[in-house]
Amino acid sequence: MTTVSYAVADSATMLRRNLKRMRRYPAMTLMIIVVPVIFLLLFVYVFGGTLGAGLGHLSDVRQAYLRYVTPGIILLTLGTQATSTAVSVAMDMSGGIIARFRTMAIARVSVLTGHVLGSVIESLLGIALIIGIAVAMGFRTGADPLAWLAAVGVLVLITFAITWLSVALGLVSGSVETASNLPMFLMILPFLGSGFVPTATMPVGLRWFAEYQPFTPVIQTVRGLLTGGPIGDNAIMAIAWGIGIAALSYLWARRLYRRPMQAK
Repeated sequence: MTTVSYAVADSATMLRRNLKRMRRYPAMTLMIIVVPVIFLLLFVYVFGGTLGAGLGHLSDVRQAYLRYVTPGIILLTLGTQATSTAVSVAMDMSGGIIARFRTMAIARVSVLTGHVLGSVIESLLGIALIIGIAVAMGFRTGADPLAWLAAVGVLVLITFAITWLSVALGLVSGSVETASNLPMFLMILPFLGSGFVPTATMPVGLRWFAEYQPFTPVIQTVRGLLTGGPIGDNAIMAIAWGIGIAALSYLWARRLYRRPMQAK
């Protein structure tokens, strides 16, 4: 087998390990699912009547707001997943299993790759569930298969990027407690963007931040693809943010993972 073949085989083994861990720690998986669902129900059924009226729709304002807020809830799902991923990585780093892996003849990259692939799969399952619940609540879209494919592509890219960032945050945290707090800003970003209200309604300073932070172009792109709204240059910005975050986070995570070995 070639070096690449060994790395792929070892990564597949680590992926199976992380998938089994999801079953062993169901509370983390439930948090990923329950928190976004609660926010979806809360904002649509409690605040949707008022917030939907602010969108300019004169009929069925709650359904109009459901169409608006669903992409924001999808990004919120990635924020909750980031916490779970960072905690899992921190558990490995502080529990001694990483030191054991380093004494074994396995590809170094496979340990982090297993975390990333497992978390991406879990995130996408959570996103699919959120979309299914939104459809059950009345979310309707006229998107054609090509638009759906594009939306899925954008979501996979940003999921991959946020997952690598959460892996790096888990590595740099030093403890499980710190790892559970570091990714919290990823759960706040959808609120400080266009996820729940249009950025035009915000004060000038906050509006500037909301329009240029990474989650807003992703939300606007997914919303435009699924609801037929304008996208503009948001798709280009979303792809650029996704690639940039993924590349920088990968390099950061790799450096952090190798640092203890270099220190010895």
